Amino acid sequence: MSKTAIVIYSDPKANSEEALGRVFNAMFLAYELKDKEQEVALIFQGTGVRWVSELTNPAHPANALYNAISDKVAGACLGCADVFGATEDVKSTGVSLVGDKAIPGTSGVIDLSRYLDEGYRLVTF
Repeated sequence: MSKTAIVIYSDPKANSEEALGRVFNAMFLAYELKDKEQEVALIFQGTGVRWVSELTNPAHPANALYNAISDKVAGACLGCADVFGATEDVKSTGVSLVGDKAIPGTSGVIDLSRYLDEGYRLVTF
């Protein structure tokens, strides 16, 4: 069985259809893989950490899809949340802030190489 890690980098602050399309398609892929009972991890990295508070808002158009795959969310990058001012917003959602790789100048980031080491494919949006 294949394993896929889906990394969301798009920024909701772009206020563009493209940014919304990217996060929607990332979640749709997670939904498809979950439906096929494949192993999938959804990761919020870079400015993508800002999506967490957006998607957990019941008024957001992608909230229902997010809720359908929220059990596949592996976490949001701690260092990225710090840099992009999203730490408190992510904490308020209950999504894990992950800083398992020490990088100078940050409080730690998600170690994407770990997913590669574990045989995951990486797909980025």
